[in-house]
Amino acid sequence: MLIALCGVLGLLVGSFLNVVVARVPEDRSVVRPGSACPACATPIATRDNVPVLSWLLLRARARCCGARISPRYPLVEAGTAAAFALVALWLGPVAALPAFLYLAAVSIALALIDLDTFRLPFVIVAPSYLVAAVLLGVASLVDRDGTAAVRALVGGAVLWVFYRLLHQLKKSGMGYGDVRLAGLLGLHLGWLGWAELVTGTFFGFLVGGLVGVVIIVVGRGGLKTQIPYGPYMLAGAWIGLTAGAPIGQGYLNLFGL
Repeated sequence: MLIALCGVLGLLVGSFLNVVVARVPEDRSVVRPGSACPACATPIATRDNVPVLSWLLLRARARCCGARISPRYPLVEAGTAAAFALVALWLGPVAALPAFLYLAAVSIALALIDLDTFRLPFVIVAPSYLVAAVLLGVASLVDRDGTAAVRALVGGAVLWVFYRLLHQLKKSGMGYGDVRLAGLLGLHLGWLGWAELVTGTFFGFLVGGLVGVVIIVVGRGGLKTQIPYGPYMLAGAWIGLTAGAPIGQGYLNLFGL
């Protein structure tokens, strides 16, 4: 039941994320005006704004003018639903579930915006620190686990400082948005554990490096080609969050520790 409820919630959140991804980079309100057809600006009726289902029933064409509706819209909605369901399956009914559902939503929005614009908007990342602090703080109180709260604060600070130093060393290779994102990810990784923090950080660089190699191999760029690093940080962080503990333990086992 929890997984199903989170999946339905993910559909609704995914519909909102489509608005966020489209409007935030243009500094437009995500509240007003309501959703409208990108082609002719006709307001979209409620019946045509049902996540995924409306796109299928309309056969990917706007009712008002017949313009093609991008498949990104239902993919974001279905993808967010799947992400929420998987997070619920991974964590179960725990106090920290809202914090990681929120992180899943923010991850999808930031990854898509960074891929589109090479930006990680301040108006999304900065408020997410407060949301994370509140949700993880409440989870620590419910679980009576002050150690997790301290770990989260340390993890956020350490990862922010680490990326800040990298940014200082090579500003052309890393944007300050990546630094902000690092602190947010460090909060969540640290809350779970040190193995998750180290693994999530390592895999962020690994995924980004592998993508860079692929870009060079297929001839789509060179060593100086700019790539949006945020999506790879996020991918690495989620690997660390979900598999950091067993990966860390496996590494220690190699050395008999």
